[in-house]
Amino acid sequence: MPDGHFMLVLHAHLPWVRHAEDPFFIEENWLVEAITESYIPILSRLERLAQEGVRARVTMTWTPPLCEMLADPMLQERYRARMGRLLELAELEVRAKEHTPFAAAAVMYRDHYRYCLSVMERFGGNLLGYVRLLRDLGVVEPITCTATHGFLPLMVTYESRRAQIRVACQAHLKHFGEQPRGIWLAECGFVPGVEELLKDAGIRFFFVDTHGLYFGEPRPRYGVYAPAYTPAGVAAFARDPDSSRSVWSSESGYPGDPLYREFYRDLGYDGDYNWVKAFLHPDGVRRNLGLKYHRITGRVQLHEKQAYDPAAAHARAMDHAGHFHYHRVEQAKWLGGIIEKPPLLVSPYDCELFGHWWYEGPQFIESIFRCCQAHGHRLMPMTGSEYLNEFPVHQVVMPSASSWGDAGYSGVWVNPTNDWIYRHLHAAEERMVEVARRFPDACGDLREALNQMGRELLLAQSSDWAFIMTTGTTVPYAVRRTKDHVNRFTGLYEQVMRGQIDPKSVHEIGWRDPIFADLDYREWA
Repeated sequence: MPDGHFMLVLHAHLPWVRHAEDPFFIEENWLVEAITESYIPILSRLERLAQEGVRARVTMTWTPPLCEMLADPMLQERYRARMGRLLELAELEVRAKEHTPFAAAAVMYRDHYRYCLSVMERFGGNLLGYVRLLRDLGVVEPITCTATHGFLPLMVTYESRRAQIRVACQAHLKHFGEQPRGIWLAECGFVPGVEELLKDAGIRFFFVDTHGLYFGEPRPRYGVYAPAYTPAGVAAFARDPDSSRSVWSSESGYPGDPLYREFYRDLGYDGDYNWVKAFLHPDGVRRNLGLKYHRITGRVQLHEKQAYDPAAAHARAMDHAGHFHYHRVEQAKWLGGIIEKPPLLVSPYDCELFGHWWYEGPQFIESIFRCCQAHGHRLMPMTGSEYLNEFPVHQVVMPSASSWGDAGYSGVWVNPTNDWIYRHLHAAEERMVEVARRFPDACGDLREALNQMGRELLLAQSSDWAFIMTTGTTVPYAVRRTKDHVNRFTGLYEQVMRGQIDPKSVHEIGWRDPIFADLDYREWA
């Protein structure tokens, strides 16, 4: 019997960003960066562990918008083109940085870009093939998320919440060939009643933040160190705050170590303009290119950052993994003495933290599993389904309304920066239910218009837009996306209600937003 069980949960998500009208759309780089810096490094390390017989288990969300983008031929081709250009730059950089303190980093980037292109060729351009391979090896359990990362607590209709879940399950079946056993509710947003929708969709488990289970009714006997069944029979896993703090904390978290790569200093700004111009966006504005040559160094100005040493940084990640493993074992031993059984430590993170924001993060993940193996699995890695299969008996608790956002509830997604969106989203929800019930057997152009209305509503409901408005990053884009989807939805609604469908406009909107090709508007009936 191990001292404890360990569930690493990685939430891989990006909003639907696909702009066929512009071959150089800036926000499409989000996908390029995530594939290159997070998804491929993590998946390849997990495959290596499996090949070497090291037990690794990751419960991993692949959200429906991300799956749709990874499987999209146009975005696959754009990825190859973008990485081809970056590889050209990396080849030049290897020669330019030779005999300088930045030489090792330059070689690292060149080799990594070559590897990324070879991985995409291996899987025919679709990285989901890699996920399916690791699933079949028993390393990764892919789970789904609400259809467009819609934040369920702020939806006003039962039908919209149900559609977000059902469409997600259909997308998972499409991309993975099986129904999902688990789901990541967007932003861990839970309110009582959602568990019944999950049960009806065949979902076995979901995740809540720490207080979502602690404040459940009745209070959980084992705290967050064992899952609890909701009255509907769906299991709720809750986040372990101690293991999360060691990674997330801006003060004491591992990613702030001085040896790690500095995210905010990039060749796109540091390089001579005439050197990097050909590799920037056609508008010529300096932006991040992904080649970063400096380390965090400490509390110094950006221009005082020192040269990045990849070998030293990755060695430090191994040390931190050992530290993490040691403290999780000690934590498990202490907790086991209190609850009188091995605790389950659930550690959920945004996948993009590892690699994109914390470049050495994939090494950290790999080293955790190596530490577990080296110490005789005193800390036993498990996926959500594995744990429930091995330990099927748990207390019944109704979790409380909660999220994993700042302050733990809905404030991140409804506040003075973004509250204006909800009068439009709620009206669209009600209108979608109205037309789905009014036209139960639509066909032809009417059916196409109603299906596209469903797509536009789902896309407008993405929690990413409200989140961006709160954080103040790419606010104009988030506002534009919300308005575009609501306006397209409203235009289609007016066509439907007048009985005057314009097939050309429906087709044009579908060309812009070709997500969920098999969507059925009757999900809102």
